[in-house]
Amino acid sequence: MAHEITPGAGSRTKEDLQNLVLNSSDVEDFLHELAVVAASELSSPGQEVFCGVTLLRQKKAATIASSDDHARAMDEVQYAFNDGPCLAAISGSETVHVPDLRHDHRWPEYAAVVLQEGISSMLAVPFLGDGDAKAGLNLYSTQVHGFSGDAIERAEKFAIQANTSLRLALRIAQLTDARNDLSAAMKSRTTIDLAAGVIMAQNRCSQATAMAILKNASSARNIKLRDVAATVIASVSSDTAVTTHFDA
Repeated sequence: MAHEITPGAGSRTKEDLQNLVLNSSDVEDFLHELAVVAASELSSPGQEVFCGVTLLRQKKAATIASSDDHARAMDEVQYAFNDGPCLAAISGSETVHVPDLRHDHRWPEYAAVVLQEGISSMLAVPFLGDGDAKAGLNLYSTQVHGFSGDAIERAEKFAIQANTSLRLALRIAQLTDARNDLSAAMKSRTTIDLAAGVIMAQNRCSQATAMAILKNASSARNIKLRDVAATVIASVSSDTAVTTHFDA
């Protein structure tokens, strides 16, 4: 019997997915929780659905999440072949339905392996991420014709709801990365400036000369400028960690 969406359930699911973003530590954590929720939402009595989520960034499978070990194993098979329903759904931006893997000839080698794992039917639903990122739900069933027309419609509605949440998760991740990069750059600049100050004091030279000494040492030793600077500071202090006002 098909699982039915009760009136208002869609809005609650959307709220739940947005809460997942706020409660997740990163995009990968969010996608894992998304897979768990999808498997729960799209399963019905006597018809368990396993779910994997693929996130493609710059045409590569950058993040993979799953509702359980079974779904994870099935996804890994697909990535090993670098082809399959989910990757086809994402690249073609359309739902791919495999009602009976025994009689589907689009991915024969992939299907042969998955059948041995007890999977009989599949459904792959794409949803966009942000910019050049694309994602897809990989849904697996141990039953032949495990996804009815109603189940496909529910999966596509779920993907639409998940789309907004994924965009938000990616945006938060980008802002976090940008903040971390800026903080790292500030700390690196401070370390270099402190090292230049040490060299200026020791050699009674200008800042330009001190920076030239650091850069020459970096080039000669093939070591990053920040690492050379850290070595200079460590040589005049027992505390090798440089503390700055950026550490908060």
